[in-house]
Amino acid sequence: MKIALAGGGAFGEKHLDGLKKIDGVEVVSLVGRTLDKTQEMADKYGIAHATTDYEEMLAKDEVDAVILCTPTQMHADQAIKAMDAGKHVEVEIPLADSLADAEAVLKKQEETGLVCMAGHTRRFNPSHQYVKQQIDAGQFNVLAMDVETFFFRRTNMNAKGEPRSWTDHLLWHHSAHTIDIFQYMTGSKVKTANVIQGPKHPDLGIAMDMSIQLKTQADQILTLALSFNNEGPLGTFFRYIGDTATYLARYDDLFTGKEEQIDLSGVAVSNNGIELQDREFISAIREGREPNSSVQQTVECYRTIGALAKSLEEQDGWS
Repeated sequence: MKIALAGGGAFGEKHLDGLKKIDGVEVVSLVGRTLDKTQEMADKYGIAHATTDYEEMLAKDEVDAVILCTPTQMHADQAIKAMDAGKHVEVEIPLADSLADAEAVLKKQEETGLVCMAGHTRRFNPSHQYVKQQIDAGQFNVLAMDVETFFFRRTNMNAKGEPRSWTDHLLWHHSAHTIDIFQYMTGSKVKTANVIQGPKHPDLGIAMDMSIQLKTQADQILTLALSFNNEGPLGTFFRYIGDTATYLARYDDLFTGKEEQIDLSGVAVSNNGIELQDREFISAIREGREPNSSVQQTVECYRTIGALAKSLEEQDGWS
């Protein structure tokens, strides 16, 4: 299978590292913002074609599928163009930065029947897979989730600490990880959604602190705190509170509520969530099936975020 990757930043490199470990997969084209850096990364990974022209890549008949690691604002348009060109597509999180765009991607997938998958990596991290296995086995039921998503990011920097050309977003990007895994783990739709945010950064134009509360139709609740102002341990930390246990998920590690580490060996073929995500994308294409984290499955996350965004707009109108 021949893959093209668009976006040569920090997450693009993580996908390239993961794809190297999947048999029968070749990355044949790399699309980036500047040709010199794109060519440098292409040389590093042995990719034959490097370009800054997304349409040039789509015109290549040999490309079977596209992975998008481009700026958020480009995701929906590029995903639709990929499917129009007959390519399967995996879109790094978030699928879009508006509900209308997320719905448009879903509509295009339904029209074409191609595989379209959103990069909700938490579904694939073995730490979260373990909890899902307990739920599916009837041994654990989520009553509440408490989640912290904390970064120190007051300038446009990527995960490698390098400058980037676009602005990140707590609501449309970082909350999407947690809102999707909450709905995935509970298996229930959200019926109540509340959000408040702090003041917007004078230069970035985005809120730097946010608090979200959700309640499902089964009365399970989520409390999510997000901040770009946190000068301390960085990342997202999950507490699953259930009827039979409490689990603490910290990146690739999982603990009981009493801080006893859980052995995750054997949960999956890898402990790398990005690699596992890409394996699911490739397998779904080969098997002609809907992937876990498909646009059909994840659109409910963006419908919830859309409702939260509308609430924030109404709050701004009160001030």
